[in-house]
Amino acid sequence: MPSSSLATGHRRLTAMRLISQQIAVRERATAGQIVRSMLAIQGQDLPGARWSIGLRGDGLTDDDVCASFDAGDIVRSWPMRGTLHVAAAEDIGWMLELMASRVTRASATRRAALGITGEDLELARDAAVAALGGRRALSREALLTAIAASGIVIDGQRAYHLLGYLAQTGILVLGPIIGKQQAFVLLEEWVPTPRRLGREEALGELAGRYFRSHGPATERDLARWSGLPLGDVRRGMALCENGLARLEIGGIVYHLAPEVLDTVPAAHPEPVLPDVRLLPGFDEFLLGYGDRSAALAPEHAAAVVPGGNGMFLPTIVIDGEVMGTWKRTTRTREVVIGLSPFHPLGDSTREALAGAAIAYGSFLGKPARIG
Repeated sequence: MPSSSLATGHRRLTAMRLISQQIAVRERATAGQIVRSMLAIQGQDLPGARWSIGLRGDGLTDDDVCASFDAGDIVRSWPMRGTLHVAAAEDIGWMLELMASRVTRASATRRAALGITGEDLELARDAAVAALGGRRALSREALLTAIAASGIVIDGQRAYHLLGYLAQTGILVLGPIIGKQQAFVLLEEWVPTPRRLGREEALGELAGRYFRSHGPATERDLARWSGLPLGDVRRGMALCENGLARLEIGGIVYHLAPEVLDTVPAAHPEPVLPDVRLLPGFDEFLLGYGDRSAALAPEHAAAVVPGGNGMFLPTIVIDGEVMGTWKRTTRTREVVIGLSPFHPLGDSTREALAGAAIAYGSFLGKPARIG
C-alpha cells in the first residue's frame, strides 16, 4: 500500500491532470479545438478516440467529431511510436517529420524480414498516389486492392507495414469517415497549408504543448510519449521552460501550465461528491505518461490490460484513480454499460456513474444506462 503522503501526492497529480486534459473542466469547443489543445490524442481504436475528444467538450457529439474528420480539420496517422494518433491537420506534417522517421528506420529490419524491398515501397507509393489523386478517398481494402494491382504482394503483415510506411513518410493520412471506417487520402492534397517548423522549433512546440495539455508530467513522460530520446526532449524543454511551472512531489520534478498549478493547492480538500468518469480504453489520461502509477495502482494494471497484450480496456476513473473497467453493449434503442469495479461501489458513486452513462449516451445520440 502506498504511504499517506504518496497517496496525497498522487491525488494532487491526477487532479491537475484532469484539469490540464480538459476532463474535469469542460468548455464549449469544437473537436478541432480540443485536439489542438491536446496536441495529439491516442487513436488506435477509432470509436474510443472519438469519445476521448467528445468527453473533453461540453455538448460535443460523435457526429460533431466525425464532421471534423470529414472537413479535414483533424486527421489520424502514425506520428510517433508507430502508434495511431489524432492530430490537427496542420500539425501532422511537422510531427511526422520530427518523430516518425525514427520509427521508419527502426522498422526497416521488420520490412526486410517480410520481403518488402525499396522497389516495393516506391511502387506502393506510386499506386497510392494514382489511386487517391484528385482528393479521392478510399477504404483500407480498396487502397490495398489498388496497390496489389501494381504487382505488390499484400498478404499478412505486409499490408500493415506498407500502409504504415506510406503514412509515416507523409504520403497518406486517414481523413473522412466512410461508414464505420476512416478512409485514406493523400496528405499533400488533404492538408494543403501545413505548418512548417524547423527541428529546433518543432522540439520546443512539442514540449510546450505537451506539458500544457498533460502536466504535471516529467521529461521522461514526454520521452516515452513522443518516442524521442531524452536529449531531444531536454532541448525542447529549454526552449519553452519560461512558460511552464515546476512542481516537486516525492523528489520528482514535474512540469505544467502555471494556471493549472494554482488550481489545486497542496492541501486541497477531498471532494464532497465523487468525480466519476467513463474513459475509453486508450485515453490520454492514462496513456499520456510513461509512469501511470498515480492513476493506476500496479496491482490493478493486469485488469486494465489483460494478458499484458497492449489492449487497454475502458476505465472507470473515480477522483482521478482508475477503479475498474467497463464495456458497452449497443442495442437497437439504447446502450447498456456493464461495470467491473475493483471494489464495491457506494450509493453516491453509483449515482455519479449513472450520470456519466447519460453523458456518454448524449455523445452517441442514444440513451445509455448502467446495466
